[in-house]
Amino acid sequence: MKPAINFTPGPSQLFFTVEDHMRKAFRDGIPSLSHRSKTFESIYKETAEGLKELIGIPEHFTIVFTSSATEVWERIIENLVEDSSHHFVNGAFSKRFYEIAQQLNRNPQKTETKEGFAFSKPGALPATELIALTQNETSTGVSLPVSFINDFKLVQPEALVAVDAVSSLPYPEFDFTKIDTLFFSVQKGFGLPAGLGVWIVNHRCKEKAEALRTKGISIGSYHNLPGLLELAQKNQTPETPNVLGIYLLGKVIQDMLRRGITTIRRETDYKAAIFYQALEQHPVLKPFVTDRAIQSKTVIVADCGEYTSQLSDYLQSKGLFPGEGYGSFKKQHLRFANFPAHSKEQFELLVDSIEAFKP
Repeated sequence: MKPAINFTPGPSQLFFTVEDHMRKAFRDGIPSLSHRSKTFESIYKETAEGLKELIGIPEHFTIVFTSSATEVWERIIENLVEDSSHHFVNGAFSKRFYEIAQQLNRNPQKTETKEGFAFSKPGALPATELIALTQNETSTGVSLPVSFINDFKLVQPEALVAVDAVSSLPYPEFDFTKIDTLFFSVQKGFGLPAGLGVWIVNHRCKEKAEALRTKGISIGSYHNLPGLLELAQKNQTPETPNVLGIYLLGKVIQDMLRRGITTIRRETDYKAAIFYQALEQHPVLKPFVTDRAIQSKTVIVADCGEYTSQLSDYLQSKGLFPGEGYGSFKKQHLRFANFPAHSKEQFELLVDSIEAFKP
């Protein structure tokens, strides 16, 4: 029996080298390593430097580790917003980022559009301290073009721009002169077990957090941004982190560097193209996002209508496991991850199966 192929958008398919890296980690005692040891510091340093090389992060950005991307939502609002943030909401996860700002009493504002549709080109916004953008909305398969994100520095140059890239990295090529903070979690595009968030921040974020603290505003306790950054300069963390996760991330990043980010992006484009074509040509299925300019390359959502459960069962019988639709779309959609862990051959098998599906 062939092993199952996991197309759920997170946790998703493990990168093919993870098992070997895991075995070596256990042989070398990585899971019980002290986070104050020189060995851990070298692991942190290698992982951070490798990530900077892989996705082109400038040196003046710092990488810190958290328990999850969900934690980063909270840390961003606590550390970078005094009075107001502005959120672009087009699905469940961008909405949750907005709701966290509400829960922390930061008076957030929002620009909201219907799920599956694009935002208008950025125009005049009310003055705000932070603009929150979900680059890839995992619930619906809408992706914000990088050019759309870049325009906000023209609209409000003083505002910090925060980008949730949880289900798109390492695919997008960001312009780091146009954003101030970026974050993701490892169980999606990096093909790792869940339990590690990665938060990338520049000097403007540090300055804002320190300014709020000077005013006597609470920016959190053990995980406030200045404390995280101070320890990151020594390749350390406040408490014992997910040492194994950081180690595995560093190893997978090295694998990706050897493969080449250009190759990874080109293969992602190819897999997305053949899958969208199969959906567009199918008699009863279609892409949920019809505007090609905003169709996600990394989380593809199929609108299956009344055939959702039938298609899911059919694919699973072939060892292909899609993700369920999210929220109100649970009975209507299936979601398919297109991450570096998914090979061209696996996607070709998926496309052949979709084309052969006759309800």
